[in-house]
Amino acid sequence: MGSEVSSRTFTRDDRQRYREKMQRSLDALATMLAEDTFSFPRRQMGLEIELNLVDDAMRPAMANSEVLEKIDDPSYTLELGQQNLEINVPPRELAGGEMLGLEEELRASLDYADSKAHDVGANLAMIGLLPTLRERHFDRRWLSESPRYALLNDTIFAARGEEMVLRMEGSAMPGKGPEKLLSYAESILPEAACTSVQLHLQVEPTHFASHWNAAQCLAGVQVAIAANSAFLLGKALWHETRIPLFEQATDTRPDELKNQGVRPRVWFGERWITSIFDLFEENVRYFPSLLPETDDEDPLEVLEAGGAPRLSELRLHNGTIWRWNRPVYDVVDGVPHLRVENRVLPAGPTVLDTMANAAFFYGAQRALASQERPLWTQMSFQAAEENLYTGARHGMNAQLYWPGIGWIPPDELVLRRLLPMAHDGLRDCGVSDEARERYLGVIEQRCLARRTGSSWQRETVALLEDRGLSRDAALSGMLKRYMELMHAGEPVHTWHVG
Repeated sequence: MGSEVSSRTFTRDDRQRYREKMQRSLDALATMLAEDTFSFPRRQMGLEIELNLVDDAMRPAMANSEVLEKIDDPSYTLELGQQNLEINVPPRELAGGEMLGLEEELRASLDYADSKAHDVGANLAMIGLLPTLRERHFDRRWLSESPRYALLNDTIFAARGEEMVLRMEGSAMPGKGPEKLLSYAESILPEAACTSVQLHLQVEPTHFASHWNAAQCLAGVQVAIAANSAFLLGKALWHETRIPLFEQATDTRPDELKNQGVRPRVWFGERWITSIFDLFEENVRYFPSLLPETDDEDPLEVLEAGGAPRLSELRLHNGTIWRWNRPVYDVVDGVPHLRVENRVLPAGPTVLDTMANAAFFYGAQRALASQERPLWTQMSFQAAEENLYTGARHGMNAQLYWPGIGWIPPDELVLRRLLPMAHDGLRDCGVSDEARERYLGVIEQRCLARRTGSSWQRETVALLEDRGLSRDAALSGMLKRYMELMHAGEPVHTWHVG
């Protein structure tokens, strides 16, 4: 969805032309895969972090355009809501000490951006869900000033035909019963409440399927040990509430289509794959276009002439289907490559926690993708999907299914099985011992402490409420303390409650 689109109304001819172009793009992609025309000089990683803006009272600051102008750095871009920004980290090698350098650069960049945000009375917050958001912040007028966001909003609601329903039941706070949310929205801005970290890894075409399947296996573990989205509209809900919220906030289906089994646009998927082509083919087969913009490229003619086609329609369509692990086709300097984009992680709590989450994912994914007997041949796809929702709902208190073990808490699964594999995977990727031990050491200590950003938020709010504060006051107080600790930079497992 990073592409700019026009604000015009689309016609039947536009949609038919778009379908035809996507089919030609699929044909071109199939040819490229068969002929192995992709670049893979070295294993590269990339990182995107979505950010919130808050004022000094911890309320959302609808000022992203002004803040972006102050920052004046092309690495930063607008996001859907006016309280959002995103930083896109330039890709780099995974090997060596690159992750250590990235950590330092990321700290410096975010500190600079935060200082510039102060010029307009705003502060940067890395958190999966901003706990001080309220229904009034979902008014359409708070969409960022870009034609593509208004058009996407209108297209989703036109397809849905009715207001959006946000409905979920939470995991109980300590000593209390579960809280429930039922709310309605007339814009897609609840999606903007979901701020995530997106991890990119460039992979060889022949190994794409194993890396994507491995990422699907890991999704439930990732959200369970890195949950950081505890509160929505004043309610304590899932440990990673971002997962159900994002699904509901972009759902184009009224209840009747859900009952018919029509697939949602935020999607875990439904099967293990054998090629990246499977995913793009599913996109074209199952999902109508939301933004049927076409260009004048004929991808097959470009291929025949020895060039790398942009496949613009296929890529734009892919950007309106929000898989938790998304396939990416891209062209850089005229050379095509493929990436797995991992989208399950929330933003924050700190830069160090973010880098630790990335290292764990890259290492464990590599190890799983390299196994002689793949894990996904021993595990149903539905079990991996259920792990995602169980891990998101309960965090460290979840019970996840793992082949050869059965049902196991995520912290125990990581400590017993996945952490040693992540060490091996990072070694295989050539990551330095210093980086490997630094980041996986954070994951180990987090699992031993059983402390995530979400559990810290929930415990802190419960303590403040026990001291007599209202829920709103407790959430503001918690967020203020959260941001102090976020800036201090020590990982979340060291954060004290009280």
